[in-house]
Amino acid sequence: MKNKLTGDELLKILEALSNPYRLHIIAILHHEKKYVSQLARELGISRPLLYLHLQRLEDAELINGHHEISDNGKAMKYFELNPFCIELNEDLIAQSVCSLTLKNKQD
Repeated sequence: MKNKLTGDELLKILEALSNPYRLHIIAILHHEKKYVSQLARELGISRPLLYLHLQRLEDAELINGHHEISDNGKAMKYFELNPFCIELNEDLIAQSVCSLTLKNKQD
């Protein structure tokens, strides 16, 4: 993740982190990459619901998904955590607010 975030990027990250399931996904992926079925079982949610959460995290560039072929030839989608460090403070907010698009300023 880049050092300087735009206002829109900061909002996307904060929105992605504003859900307990997504925080739990990050905690799980902090230790090792997992495939979708593993994550769904660990979280106790359906794969379609999990995919919605994974998409939000991937859109914010907090995680990365990729396919791998298992030993039996089955394609499996794995997710892993992208390293990030965001120091959230008044300076970051003040600097990023000037780069918000009008669409986000109206929300």
